[in-house]
Amino acid sequence: MQRVMPCLWFDTQAEEAANFYVSIFKNAKVTGVSRYGDAGPGPKGSAMTVTFELDGQQYMGLNGGPHFTLTPAVSLVVNCETQDEIDYYWDKLSADGGKIVECGWLTDKFGLSWQVVPSKMRTLVGGDPERGNRVMREVMKMKKLDIATLERAYEGK
Repeated sequence: MQRVMPCLWFDTQAEEAANFYVSIFKNAKVTGVSRYGDAGPGPKGSAMTVTFELDGQQYMGLNGGPHFTLTPAVSLVVNCETQDEIDYYWDKLSADGGKIVECGWLTDKFGLSWQVVPSKMRTLVGGDPERGNRVMREVMKMKKLDIATLERAYEGK
């Protein structure tokens, strides 16, 4: 078992959210569901927690009620090698009521924030400050990130 596991708080949609995420990531699975019993506080038989794995990272979804909501202050980053991967995850995660934000960020239909970025993003913005500034100027203009545009900015073209 992974020592540190993020726990994502949902009102009542933890099981639906886990199944949604598992359907998007190719190396993913639901690993367990615990259900409320007679003691509640949720309806008997409804999911209390759902554990799932995305590309080797374990998560727990908790149906904790409406007391807390997800916030962009915590987001999950999807590092993508190609533009096709960016397009795939962007389209899937923003589907069915998700919200496109900016600079590679989106919020899915459950309210979880994601950053869909090129794997080489740290290289593109780190190191040489002049190159990094050119790349960041392009990032700030974008919603979904475009690798070719970012690479051109890095090279000064």
